[in-house]
Amino acid sequence: MNYQETLNWMFAQLPMFQQQGASAYKKDLTNTLLLCKHLNNPEKGIRTIHVAGTNGKGSTSSMIASVLQEAGYKTGLYTSPHLKDFRERIKIDGVEIPETYVCDFIARNKAFFESGHLSFFEMTVGLAFEYFKDQQVDVAVIEVGMGGRLDSTNVITPLVSVITNIGFDHTQFLGDTYEAIAFEKAGIIKPGIPVVVGEYNAATQPVFIAKAKECASEIYFASDLEQQDYPIALLGDYQVHNKKTVLQTIDVLKNVFTISEENIKNGLWHVVKNTGLHGRWEQVHSNPKAICDTAHNSHGLKIVLNQIKKEQFEKLFFVLGVVNDKDLETILPLFPKNAKYFFCKPNVQRGLEASVLQQKAAGFELFGEVYNSVSEAYAEALRTAGKDDFIYVGGSTFVVAEIL
Repeated sequence: MNYQETLNWMFAQLPMFQQQGASAYKKDLTNTLLLCKHLNNPEKGIRTIHVAGTNGKGSTSSMIASVLQEAGYKTGLYTSPHLKDFRERIKIDGVEIPETYVCDFIARNKAFFESGHLSFFEMTVGLAFEYFKDQQVDVAVIEVGMGGRLDSTNVITPLVSVITNIGFDHTQFLGDTYEAIAFEKAGIIKPGIPVVVGEYNAATQPVFIAKAKECASEIYFASDLEQQDYPIALLGDYQVHNKKTVLQTIDVLKNVFTISEENIKNGLWHVVKNTGLHGRWEQVHSNPKAICDTAHNSHGLKIVLNQIKKEQFEKLFFVLGVVNDKDLETILPLFPKNAKYFFCKPNVQRGLEASVLQQKAAGFELFGEVYNSVSEAYAEALRTAGKDDFIYVGGSTFVVAEIL
């Protein structure tokens, strides 16, 4: 199979959360453990950093990787989902995994995958571990897909576990209280391995402390610590929290790696160049100014929508699309009523019909037209807006992917 045929086959292997939602969630790590054994446990041959959390995982993982790259270490980076091409998920020093490696890996292991009914995500995690081991990386930053305790990535024993924050997302799998979600995320804390927590609240902190105590793991609450400030290339207001988490994590990693102040400064400033991170308060147009952002739950959107209020503009436009498992009752009240909306459906199976979103939004006095695609909605917003207006594109990672 060529690269496109290989991808088509992988995407067809049910279940895949990105496309499917609920039915794709596996309840244990049996498959992943069998896969790792089949591959001769490549995850045991690499040093890793494990990053979980409701929001900020991708930015935090990328910043950590960027700092390590600046310090001269060959650094693997595993993130999800991808925006444009599958290979974005697996990089070494910012360079995507070659198409041929993906094809060869699938061809070699296809019979095993089929007999074990492995999911898309399980196969991809195995691919990342084998690639990083093959290429002899010095360290790999591994972002959790969803949750933590039962996530396919949770077969590693990292140098440090990182939990960025806890908010409400994927509640049908992870629970609908802060305590329940924190319990799932805290599942990545390993015996004797330090853990860095970015943000916490009165409900989540006791969960983290209890798990760290059970594991005899040293715990650091990054938001409580006074740190030197560094300029950062990522412009989202929420990056202030992520940066604190990164700095505390780097501090822990200094026990293993040689990392200078200059490496930290350059790593934070060159994160986009070093890792290819996109879709985080990213400007995609000027006059009118258009910003896209992958925030897709109340915790993330609150901060982004607050940041929009600080912008100078005459009229405000939203190109908005979501997936069908979002709790619109918690998201839509956050959006401003004095804006014009361009409703669209992201081009994935899980995409919510734009007409349904329009109808739900009207209940919160958010009004606008329905468009056939994200690109059509964005083009119309650009046509309608004057040069002093402001356009925001988002609601889902998959909406952002279609305009980049």
